[in-house]
Amino acid sequence: MIDKTLSLCALIGLAAVLSLSPAMADDAYDKCIDQSDGTNTAWGECGGALMKRADDALNATWKRVYALTDGDTKTALLAEQRLWVKFKEGACQFYASGDFGREGQVLTYPVCQASIIEDRTTALEGYADDFSPR
Repeated sequence: MIDKTLSLCALIGLAAVLSLSPAMADDAYDKCIDQSDGTNTAWGECGGALMKRADDALNATWKRVYALTDGDTKTALLAEQRLWVKFKEGACQFYASGDFGREGQVLTYPVCQASIIEDRTTALEGYADDFSPR
């Protein structure tokens, strides 16, 4: 009975932590979490893979958009990206602080970071429309 109670408590705790997430993760992340052994290590690997997918998409979009620019626009876009990188590095750190527990660090933090990265990717895609020849 104690094992079932602990398992139920763990599931309720996981649901609470996931409800704190700023955005929903992708299907691959959800599948990874579902198929994991439920350890922080496994969840951390799922989160790392989620952030890598978001970074890969951002980098591909960045290269495409940056190639569309020249002159002062290229200089300004690069300066903006450098400022955004500083923002991204500081964003979501409160989840990694320990106040949200280890699950906050391995579940909520990577989802938050991926959301920040995906938002930037979307913004860059919007810029591509502006920079494309008409």
